[in-house]
Amino acid sequence: MAYSSSFMLPLLLLLLLSLSLYATIATPSDHEHFARKEKMTHLHFYFHEMYSGPNATGLVVAVPPGKNSSIDTFGALIVIDDMLREGPERSSKLIGRAQGLSAQASLDGTALLTAINFVFTEGEYNGSTVVILGKTVSSALTIEHTIVGGSGRFRMARGYTVSKVISWGGGCFLMEFDAYIIHH
Repeated sequence: MAYSSSFMLPLLLLLLLSLSLYATIATPSDHEHFARKEKMTHLHFYFHEMYSGPNATGLVVAVPPGKNSSIDTFGALIVIDDMLREGPERSSKLIGRAQGLSAQASLDGTALLTAINFVFTEGEYNGSTVVILGKTVSSALTIEHTIVGGSGRFRMARGYTVSKVISWGGGCFLMEFDAYIIHH
């Protein structure tokens, strides 16, 4: 059975017009989240953790059966809700929280797989988050993690953090962080 060209031509034109309208409406470059230029933000802050006592902000919550409850036990799971402050002093301004988890991922107890949300609660980044992921080597002088996402002012973030341990002992842990964030 043959179709008449007078029937097929209008149908073909209607199909092309529909596809053209769809492509115009659905183009990602027209969307507000894709149209903005990227920028780089450098943040400098301090990560305060208390790993013992009644107000602990970092806890070992699980270990494999028959193993000691320790951060360096292979398979240990550590959960944190630590303070992010402007300075190294415990009295410095609280700017957010570091909420996440670490899992002891090496048999010799020296390397954690770390996933943390930096949740900012003050200043121009209030309500925004930065998500980091990576390996934390307990003996390293400096630690680098990948920024894999974010929200709010840091939507679609990527980049990296560099941190170093300032002090460890007496139930407290202090790290200095520099975050280099590429975002829209």
